[in-house]
Amino acid sequence: MNRDDLTLAVIGGGKMGAALAEALVASGRVALHRLTITVRHPASLEAYRVKGIRALPAAENATAAREAAVLILAVHPDETVDALDQLRPSLREDHLLISIVTGVSTARLEGMAGMPLPVIRANPNIAVLVAESATVLCGGRFATEAHLALARSLFLTAGLVEVLDERHMNASTGLGGCGPAFIFKILEAMAEGGVKMGLPRDVSQRISAQVLKGAAELVLRTGRHPASLKDEVTTPGGCTIDGIAKLQERGISIALIDAVETSTRKAGALWGDG
Repeated sequence: MNRDDLTLAVIGGGKMGAALAEALVASGRVALHRLTITVRHPASLEAYRVKGIRALPAAENATAAREAAVLILAVHPDETVDALDQLRPSLREDHLLISIVTGVSTARLEGMAGMPLPVIRANPNIAVLVAESATVLCGGRFATEAHLALARSLFLTAGLVEVLDERHMNASTGLGGCGPAFIFKILEAMAEGGVKMGLPRDVSQRISAQVLKGAAELVLRTGRHPASLKDEVTTPGGCTIDGIAKLQERGISIALIDAVETSTRKAGALWGDG
């Protein structure tokens, strides 16, 4: 579908649903007049309408679905059953349901739909706000390559996209979905280190953010292993190796591995789905 053909409804206009919708409109992938968002809180209706986005109360989820070809399910995990109950009267087999709900499998969503509905799971992160998300997609039993290609084209407007088997979804949530929060903690600590050494706080924060951004771009553009790039800036007897030794002494590597593992296990435990 091109932009003029694509009608899209975001079911659940919270932080992630709203960020994704705005990224799609800003990229030109979805025309503003073909987008609908449903929200739980009445105050949010006016906020979206001021932006020119058509917003409906969550009670009208079925209306939003009836008028759209692609549905992005962006509710909290514990709201999934209610949302599918509301959507079911309007669901059609030619719909594409893209779920960004953590931990709910495609099989579970297909069962809730009660029909052979094409379902794709996706796990974008908060960096969709700046079109720098890392999103993993997987298709359900009725999703075709064409459905995956359409979903991929939507999420490419918001950053990097990978397509994997569903067994990897919880791990990709623990790493990609939760990862920005881990990086924010690292960035905060690095900036505090700069402040401790006398840098102005705003300058230290900007430098820290740029250091993280630059290091990430080096990995993405070169495809090299981070350890190889680390070795290039770690000269014998220099100041960098002393800093790395301190990081290793404090266990940063194990702490980050454990953080990803813990978040992965929690993602799988929310619904008990793989």
